[in-house]
Amino acid sequence: DREDTDLAELTSQVVERFRREADEHGVTLDVDADPVTTFVDPQRLGQVVTNLIANALGAVADGDEIVVTVRPATLRERPAGCVEVRDSGHGIPADRVDAVFDRFHKGDGSSGSGLGLTISRDLIVAHGGSIELRSELDVGTTVLVTVPA
Repeated sequence: DREDTDLAELTSQVVERFRREADEHGVTLDVDADPVTTFVDPQRLGQVVTNLIANALGAVADGDEIVVTVRPATLRERPAGCVEVRDSGHGIPADRVDAVFDRFHKGDGSSGSGLGLTISRDLIVAHGGSIELRSELDVGTTVLVTVPA
């Protein structure tokens, strides 16, 4: 059910749902969102952003931060919007980064099913978008989601 969606507004709403949890854990949760209109299913894209923020919260400790940004972008030479979720958590070992989108892959200490990033990838690909993850141990993780405008 795709429709014109303000990516900044959608993302900001998702971030606000996590504000109390972040505060309770001593984690700074910031959003920096430029208005970007995309043609997406807002419920499904909200599900992806929810999963990414939940994962970031599971990877950070007291004093760490999560920054969510929304910016205009290009995707295959066409207008797009990009959501970036960056955390300053423990990061993912280099030998495990390629496996994070595999079904049932779980990080150490994860209480999830190991399906969140797989489902997120599938939803973004179904939108004609892309999802990319970069991580460095003891530095943090960044996930970039780009969807067509």
